[in-house]
Amino acid sequence: MTEPTTSPRNVLVTGGNRGIGAAIAQAFLDADDNVAITSRDGSGPEGAIAIAADVTDSASVDAAFGEAEEKLGGPVEIVVANAGITKDTLLMRMTDEEFDQVLDTNLAGAFRCARRASKGMLKLKRGRLIFISSVVGLYGAPGQANYASSKAGLVGLARSITRELGKRNITANVVAPGFIDTDMTRSLPEAQQQQYLAAVPAGRFAQPDEVAEVVRFIASPEAGYISGAVIPVDGGLGMGH
Repeated sequence: MTEPTTSPRNVLVTGGNRGIGAAIAQAFLDADDNVAITSRDGSGPEGAIAIAADVTDSASVDAAFGEAEEKLGGPVEIVVANAGITKDTLLMRMTDEEFDQVLDTNLAGAFRCARRASKGMLKLKRGRLIFISSVVGLYGAPGQANYASSKAGLVGLARSITRELGKRNITANVVAPGFIDTDMTRSLPEAQQQQYLAAVPAGRFAQPDEVAEVVRFIASPEAGYISGAVIPVDGGLGMGH
């Protein structure tokens, strides 16, 4: 049995100003939900409430949620933790700062958002926490010890939240994209792009909206019994990893 839903719902997407984050925000806008996004510079897609925020700063996260709640007219019931950075380098050359900065943004940033969001969700007695990971999180990649660690950590975070808040009608899931056709991917050398394509059974990169539609489903009433899951959107690259 699916749960009842109120439409429009209040949604917040971190890192929602470009790439996958912007596509996710647009998917919820297309579903007539109320959408706020955060970005470092306060930019965002048309139709969304854009808020400047730094997920590495708890006070900034708290202020962003406060502004979102005020402008959306109530608590946020769907949070998509998408904000992330990379600082790729080989293990022997990786500095403490390069490791810490990536973990602080990608993993601790998601934790800060989930912690702040849980207050409103507990009051509503419902909520969806969706963490955007990566195939690299469980598959691994050379030069990405920091990034892969941060993305793998999201799985433990989601599953612990599921154990803790599952009885409160709050779900926590992970969506793990593979190679996506974004500006970042298109900026790679052609030879590197071809190398990546050769590893993907589907033989192509995904479009950002293919990830966005999976996120939107996980946030839907029909997905109310899915929690603690890792959903790959990688064309078969990870094979369940």
